[in-house]
Amino acid sequence: MSAADEILDVVDEQDRVIGRSPRGEVYARGLRHRCVFVQARDAEGRVFVHRRTPTKLVFPSLYDMFVGGVVGAGESYDDAALREAEEELGVSGLPRPSYLFKFLYDDGAGLSWWSAVYEVRCELPVSPQAEEVAWHDFLPEEEVRRRLGAWEWVPDGLAAYHRLEAFRR
Repeated sequence: MSAADEILDVVDEQDRVIGRSPRGEVYARGLRHRCVFVQARDAEGRVFVHRRTPTKLVFPSLYDMFVGGVVGAGESYDDAALREAEEELGVSGLPRPSYLFKFLYDDGAGLSWWSAVYEVRCELPVSPQAEEVAWHDFLPEEEVRRRLGAWEWVPDGLAAYHRLEAFRR
């Protein structure tokens, strides 16, 4: 099954399930769905940052300071956060990510999804999926901040990052 065929829950502005559709159709029609964002830090507290591959359906070749992705139909945010973090970091046995908050991402141009933000400590050696991640490193928080204006970041991840900074203040 291709990523475009994966079935997702379609949700309303209160995050209630109102239907189900294949991911490709959800993206093409701009249907509201659910996503998870997991900030992974290593033992030294550095943030996992990566550049997406050019073959990604959404935001190809852009940088991100979160791992994560869509929540499958019938899947909980918590289960999706663990699944996506392990898949994207290329690890197994990761501790369950800690839920922080949820917000409705809206790009103002018809793309909107509920976004649950998590954090996790990853002290395992990472081996990200080559089909998902073109480059990766663990960067100190100050380095991530310095790169905010220099690198092209995924817009939803950038929105989650700014909300996470506000949440922590």
